[in-house]
Amino acid sequence: MDERVLTERLVGYDTSTPDGLRAAGGFVKGWLESHGIDARDVDHDGLPVLLASVGPTDPDAPAVVFHGHVDVVPGLEGQFTPRPDGDRLYGRGTYDMKGGLAAMLCALHDCAQEGAAGGPAGRARVQLVVVPDEESEQVNRRSTDALVKAGLLRGDFAITGEPTELQIGVQAKGVLAMRLAVHGVSAHGSTPWLGDNAALKAFDVFRRIETLPFSRQSSDLYDRPSINLSRIHGGDAFNMVPDRCEITIDIRFVPGQEPEEILRQVRAIPDVEVLKVLERAPAIVSRSNPFVVALRDAVGRTGEGAGLTVGRDGASDAFAFLEAGIPAVEFGPSGNGHHGPEEWVSVASLARYRQALVEFVRAVPEAAAQARADARLQGEA
Repeated sequence: MDERVLTERLVGYDTSTPDGLRAAGGFVKGWLESHGIDARDVDHDGLPVLLASVGPTDPDAPAVVFHGHVDVVPGLEGQFTPRPDGDRLYGRGTYDMKGGLAAMLCALHDCAQEGAAGGPAGRARVQLVVVPDEESEQVNRRSTDALVKAGLLRGDFAITGEPTELQIGVQAKGVLAMRLAVHGVSAHGSTPWLGDNAALKAFDVFRRIETLPFSRQSSDLYDRPSINLSRIHGGDAFNMVPDRCEITIDIRFVPGQEPEEILRQVRAIPDVEVLKVLERAPAIVSRSNPFVVALRDAVGRTGEGAGLTVGRDGASDAFAFLEAGIPAVEFGPSGNGHHGPEEWVSVASLARYRQALVEFVRAVPEAAAQARADARLQGEA
């Protein structure tokens, strides 16, 4: 039951491709079943979503959701061969988030074993969901949203295992991704002064967006939004001045900002046309939520220097749970380099993460009772 070895097995699947996702999904399902945990898969846009649960079947029993994703962004060929180096395990997805997923799988088994022996981890139901599309650009068609809306994911609290350095992400920025067309005037490449180069203007538009009023706003956990030029495409021939250039801007806005106002500011830039917008709201849960407190205490029992409540720069599938009234946080292991060529996860943090999840499940019944009491007091007020 080694979370490091399981991480290495998962890294070996190129889950930036549909075939790799199906193969990895089959492996995870087989691993669960070989360890005595019933699992089923649900099709979402031709890809498998895995569901499993352990603990009491009573619908009134306290319940939590472990949410993980098996997909990764594309990587170099060598990144799908895991490479250990001391406490670091290198490879695509080790940090985001196959290491966290492996530890979640092991923690689920630990809870099942403890529950079978009559231990405290068996007093709460734990539902595991493994999705294939967290990294997808189709933010309005993700499987997590569909499953929550269909009632297939239910619980008092949800943990999505994105890497957080063993800190608890109680907030995540919202997403506003825009595909823009920047217009210019074409001319022969030998006389560029007779045209208006849309490709050059596009870069100026990005720099202008970086200085708009919204870019200087902050919140209690964030000093500013993040703005990234992620794609640029323009020009029809090498000997022409391009009269049109399309760019994609990825804005992660902070809680309290209104995406409509950000769009208004962008649309006010001359010669810019907004072609497509993808939007996702920020994720926010109270630091004083009883489940957050229980998770923080559980992490603290595994050692020093973790369990802080923080804001996360990236967007999160936790929003799907929050939108359905289920408090949710990001919580995952330590490492660095996600989406980069030297991605790695701390092997020691995987073991600590696994332990913290089990410690948390043991505390879930008390946290659920406190949450119900808090809800009654709020209703009376």
